Amino acid sequence: MMEVEGLTAGYGAAPVLHEISFQVPAGKIVAVLGANGAGKTTLLRTLSGLVPATAGRILFDGVDLRKESVERMVRRGVAHVPEGRGVITELTVDENLRLGGLWRKPRPALDEIYELFPPLAQRRDRPGSELSGGERQMLAIGRALAAGPRLLLLDEPSLGLAPRVTAQIMSLLRDLRDRTGLAVLLVEQNVRSAMSVADEALVLALGRVVARGPSADLRDDAELRHAYLGF
Repeated sequence: MMEVEGLTAGYGAAPVLHEISFQVPAGKIVAVLGANGAGKTTLLRTLSGLVPATAGRILFDGVDLRKESVERMVRRGVAHVPEGRGVITELTVDENLRLGGLWRKPRPALDEIYELFPPLAQRRDRPGSELSGGERQMLAIGRALAAGPRLLLLDEPSLGLAPRVTAQIMSLLRDLRDRTGLAVLLVEQNVRSAMSVADEALVLALGRVVARGPSADLRDDAELRHAYLGF
């Protein structure tokens, strides 16, 4: 579904990502792992057009996304949930979800989103400012799903959340993959949590891919875990 070839990107004259190549197959969860400063968030921001790439290609269904506007990327089926959730706190839960489906034709049936996240259904008329951290993360993911994506770019969904809520979100990703064929590129510092749901993984260090493969193989590599993953 997505194929990244020789991707180089950064801020100003200093590159953060160096000739990164990998694939995200349809219906698979691919985890991006690594320490702080490895380039994980920059990678997602580059893939979604927020950081310009200076070299390489980002192919989605054979189309180079470097030449596409953010609107056209969303229409093609790419959705990005940034680190920090990005909920518009002045809007209600329902308004946030409807905003996510703005470019979708026909407009999404929000009942499907509320079925995935029952706590949001109970707060559909409440502003985002009144939600807990876990509920805001659910709303951020729900808003992205309202766009009807085929590929979800998800940045640090467990950040600041209780382990129980993190487990619920990871379970949801697994369920969406199995039921709908959604592909997910998951950036996550909680390595164990990410590897519990990921089919494949790549490990970044200083903006370069140092390992890639089935997540089970990387999880069993003690030297790799010690050097780059911290467990």
